[in-house]
Amino acid sequence: MSGPLRALAPEAASRTSHAHVVASLGRQIVSGYFPPGTILPGDKDLGERFGVSRTVLREAMKTLAAKRLIEAKTRVGTKVLEPERWNLLDSDVLRWRVETGLDKGFIEDLAAMRLAFEPEAAALAARRATPEDIARLHAIVDELGDLGHDRASIAYVDLDFHIAIADTSRNPFMRATSGLIEAALSIALRLSSPADNPELITDLAKSHRRIVDAIESGDEDNARRAMRDVIELGATRTQQALGAD
Repeated sequence: MSGPLRALAPEAASRTSHAHVVASLGRQIVSGYFPPGTILPGDKDLGERFGVSRTVLREAMKTLAAKRLIEAKTRVGTKVLEPERWNLLDSDVLRWRVETGLDKGFIEDLAAMRLAFEPEAAALAARRATPEDIARLHAIVDELGDLGHDRASIAYVDLDFHIAIADTSRNPFMRATSGLIEAALSIALRLSSPADNPELITDLAKSHRRIVDAIESGDEDNARRAMRDVIELGATRTQQALGAD
């Protein structure tokens, strides 16, 4: 469990000093504690703050730079980059973004990205699915309709479904977007969840079943449309829940 849904689990201590520094500084950057353009404290100050060696600190900085959160400049220092440059496809950056605050624009942008990929993944799945793929999808939908779900369990099953669609599309680029789906489900869990209402669980299973039925019949247009309906409904409910807070 490495993506945004990890936020649903109890926080575990970082296994290494490197991971602790990366996670702490990453969250502080994404939350705005260190705003864009800020020059981070020097190695000596950060080393004392985290109780780590200069080697560990430098490796952590390399990791944050690879995520496009910071950039080291000669004779200037390590600068925090603008959010537009962050690698939001990185599972850690997405998770920190979800954990440190939600807003309407972020939710809309995330839904737009899903709409650009997932309906086409469903259409490809309708073209390429094997009997084994169909059996897998039906089994996941059956599990999705279990009225005994809690917020975490229903999110994990929902994620399994969308990953299974990407797998069935046989397009590796579709599978690479799973972090976006995970972020969307994590947001939905924080604001509202079908698990709070048995009728919503049943509706969720039915809407996902329509995707599977279209894929099973080889109907690319209906598969595309059914997936779009699922994403748009989820985004609308999330926006409504955000507005109610």
